[in-house]
Amino acid sequence: PAGGTPETAIPTAPAAAAKAADAAQSTAAQAATSPKAKAATGGDGETQQRRSVADSSIRVDVDLLDTLMNLVGELVLTRNQLIQRAAARQDQELMRSMHRLNLVAGELQEGVMKTRMQPIDNVWSKIPRVVRDLANQMGRQIRVEMEGKDTELDKTILEAIKDPLTHLVRNSCDHGIEQPDIRIAKGKPAEGRLLMRAFHEGGQVNIEIIDDGAGIDPDKLRDKAVEKQLISREEADRMSDRDAMHLIFRAGFSTAAAVTNVSGRGVGMDVVKTNIEKIGGVIDINSVTGEGTTVRIKIPLTLAIIPALLVRGDENMFAIPQVNLLELVRLDREQAAERLETIQGTPVYRLRGALLPLVDLREQLDADQVDHDTTFIAVLKADEKQFGLVVDDIEDTEEIVVKPLGKQLRGINLYAGATLMGDGRVALILDANSLAARAGMINDSGEAAKRAAEEAARRSNSDATSLLVVKLGNGRRAALPLKVVERLEEFPMSRVETVGSNQVVQYRGVILPLLRLADDYGTYDAMEENTPLQVVVCQHREQLFGFVVSQVLDIVEDELAIRTHLDTGGNLGSAVVNEHVTELLNIDHALMGMLPPELETYGQHFSDEDYAGAR
Repeated sequence: PAGGTPETAIPTAPAAAAKAADAAQSTAAQAATSPKAKAATGGDGETQQRRSVADSSIRVDVDLLDTLMNLVGELVLTRNQLIQRAAARQDQELMRSMHRLNLVAGELQEGVMKTRMQPIDNVWSKIPRVVRDLANQMGRQIRVEMEGKDTELDKTILEAIKDPLTHLVRNSCDHGIEQPDIRIAKGKPAEGRLLMRAFHEGGQVNIEIIDDGAGIDPDKLRDKAVEKQLISREEADRMSDRDAMHLIFRAGFSTAAAVTNVSGRGVGMDVVKTNIEKIGGVIDINSVTGEGTTVRIKIPLTLAIIPALLVRGDENMFAIPQVNLLELVRLDREQAAERLETIQGTPVYRLRGALLPLVDLREQLDADQVDHDTTFIAVLKADEKQFGLVVDDIEDTEEIVVKPLGKQLRGINLYAGATLMGDGRVALILDANSLAARAGMINDSGEAAKRAAEEAARRSNSDATSLLVVKLGNGRRAALPLKVVERLEEFPMSRVETVGSNQVVQYRGVILPLLRLADDYGTYDAMEENTPLQVVVCQHREQLFGFVVSQVLDIVEDELAIRTHLDTGGNLGSAVVNEHVTELLNIDHALMGMLPPELETYGQHFSDEDYAGAR
C-alpha cells in the first residue's frame, strides 16, 4: 500500500472455511482420543480395520464382468491385427509402440480374467452334505477330505463341472466304498475315505477324486459289456485292462446290481465324459481291485482366451489348443520315405521307438491330397492317447479368442469353436478328441490303431539295437551303437588344432582327439575349408573321442536280421538298416594308434555283441 501503511490480512471465504474445518477436525480428534469415545467406537484400530475390510471388496454385476471379458477379447484381436501390420511395415518406432501395447493388453487381459476366477470350494462346499446324506441312506461311514480348495477356475467352467463332480462323488459312495463290516473283514478301517484334490499343472486345473473302496474289476467290466452286447467276446478278450476301465463311459453301461435312486440306470458316466470334453477337458480313471479308484479330470483355466498353434490345411487356417499339443515333427522327403509306414491300413510314424498313429488333416476335410517336399506332424494328446496330425504347414503360436460356432455348424464335431485372425480371416479351432475318434483311435472304433500298436510291439522286441547312422563320404553308410555316443557336435575349422599327427579341439575342459572316419576307411570325402566339422563325440573305455563324419543321418532301432560278418577294412560286418546296407563300425579298430598303450588291444573289448540287443 502507498505510504507504507501496515496491511491487515483479512481471510477470504475459502480461507475462513478451511480454518474452521481445521478447528473442527482438531476438536473431533481430541474427542475421539477420550476414553468415552474409545469405549463407544471400540478403539481407533478396530474402527480402521472395519473400514479397510469394507473398502477392500465391492459387489460387481456378473453381466458387467462378462462385458469386460468380451471387450478384452476384442482388444486382443485388435492387438493381433496391429502386430501383424506393424511387422509387415518393418517400422522400428511403430514396433516399439506395439510392444508396449502388447504388454499393457496382456496385463489388462490377465487382470480381467482374474475377476472371473472363483475358488473350487464354491462347488466343493456342498459335497460333505451330499456324502453325509448318502452314507446315512446306505448305512456306510465315509470321511471326506479336501486338498486345494483355494484352486481357482473361471466362473463358466466352475458352473460346467458342478454336476459332473457331484455325479462322480455319488458313484464313489455307492459303487466304491463298502459297508463297514465288509471293510473290517478286508482289514480296512470301518470308515471309508473320499479324497478330493485340486491343483494347477501345465496351464490346466487337475481334479482328482480318490476313494479307498472296492475298486473296479476289469474282468467284470468286460463280461458286463459283452452281456449288454456293447462289444463282442473277441474284442473283450483282446482289450487291455485300461481300455476295459473306459467301458464305463459307454452310454447305457452300469455295474450296479439293482436300480436304486442313486445308481443303476446306466445314465451318467457317459454324460460326465461328454460334459467334461465340451469344455476342452479330459477324464481318466484308474482302479486297483480291492484298494480303490482314482478319477482324474484335466480342464483349462478359462474358455475365453487360450494359447493355440496355427496350422494350415487345404489352404485354410486352423487353430490347435496348446493344451492338446505335445511336440512338432518336421520331415523332409527322404526322412518321410524312411520313417512313415502303413500297418494294416493305418499310417504310422515311429517316434523314438514308439509307434504313433497318424491322422491326415486333408483327409478329414475330404480335400485332395497334395505332394509336399516337407511333412509336418503335430503330436497331439487326446483321451490320454497320442497321435500325429499331418498338416500342410505350421505357422505360429498365438493367443486366440474363442468364439462359439453358429447353430448351422454345431453338428460338425470336428471343431471346438472359431476365432478371428489378425488379418481378419476366420480360423476354426480343431477338437483333438473328435479328430482321434473320427480316425478310429478312441471310443468305439479304436481297433485299427490297437492292432497297429500290437504289431509294433511285436516288431520292437528285445532284439532291437539302437544305432546312430552316419555317412562317411561317396555314399558310404556306417553305424555305431548309440550307447557309446555322448553328444553330436559341430566345430568350425578355426577351432581345430594339431598335436603331433593328430587333430584335436578344446572341448568342455578337455582335449578331444578327432578321427576322420572317411580317411581311416579309405573313403575320399571332399570338404570345403570353411565347412564346419560334423563330430560324433563318443566315450570308449572312459576316454572321449570325436569321430568326424560327412553327415549324421538318423537314430534308428533295428533287429539287424539281415547281416554279414564279413570283415571289410576293420569293421564288424554289414547289416541292412532302413533298407540300406550299412557297415557296423569297430570302435577299437578305428581308434588304433590313438588309444593309450595300456588300452591298445585290438578287438579285446569291442565286439560283435555290442550290436546285439543294445538299447
